[in-house]
Amino acid sequence: MTGQRVGFQGEPGAYSEKAARYLFPEATLVPFRSFHKVFEATEIGAADFGVVPLENSHAGSINDTYDLLVRHGVQIVAETIVRIHHCLLAPEGVDITEVDYVYSHPQALEQCEEFLDSLRADRIAVYDTAGAAKLIAEENKPGSAAIASEEAGNLYGLKILERAIEDRADNSTKFVAIGRSATEQMGPPEKTSIVFATANIPGALYECLKEFSVRKLNLTKLESRPSGAKAWQYHFYLDFDAPTKDPVAQDLLAALAEQTSFLRVLGSYPRAAKIT
Repeated sequence: MTGQRVGFQGEPGAYSEKAARYLFPEATLVPFRSFHKVFEATEIGAADFGVVPLENSHAGSINDTYDLLVRHGVQIVAETIVRIHHCLLAPEGVDITEVDYVYSHPQALEQCEEFLDSLRADRIAVYDTAGAAKLIAEENKPGSAAIASEEAGNLYGLKILERAIEDRADNSTKFVAIGRSATEQMGPPEKTSIVFATANIPGALYECLKEFSVRKLNLTKLESRPSGAKAWQYHFYLDFDAPTKDPVAQDLLAALAEQTSFLRVLGSYPRAAKIT
């Protein structure tokens, strides 16, 4: 929608920007340095929505995003999947045999581990893939390269030393859009994400999961994370294939509320459309 402001983490040229532009093609996109700042801006209304990565098909979940979903008063309103094509980028005049240092986001470094092992260069983690490209372009450090998108390379005037350096050909990242309240701007909801905590007693989690089985609701995600409230206490994050307005889903949530010490709906939203 025209006039909306949508925050994303990283510099222009980041994969998060690509996801944000796909989900909100007419919005003004606003970069933030950290995930926390994207959540904060969305929660207080400085941005209408935010777009953040949730999970990579190779490196797994983005733990910061899961933790921030609980800490902030926002909801997931949409998701999309971005095919991740990593490039090794460097300033003009740098040959791949001269690369001693590779800068990128920790997840990108992990996604290109086999390539980096063959390169035998030191890995330096920074806050963003596009930020890594911007850094080496501005500082022009001898022997330095970055892992980022081809778009970032073009934006910051870097040359491509190697394309498609990710370890897996199907390397993809799921991004979610967050907003202050539920909306069907992105389409009718088809799935729901929740988080809950159980009592620390035998069978507590099993009893909760059984509620999905008896109602024949398909679970598509199950993740546990430290709650942050007390050592060795955990939150369980689940996705299931039904919107909250479905009577069966409403019955499920009522049953879970009776068996959990904490329960929150993180969002009910359309399933992801994959982009390249």
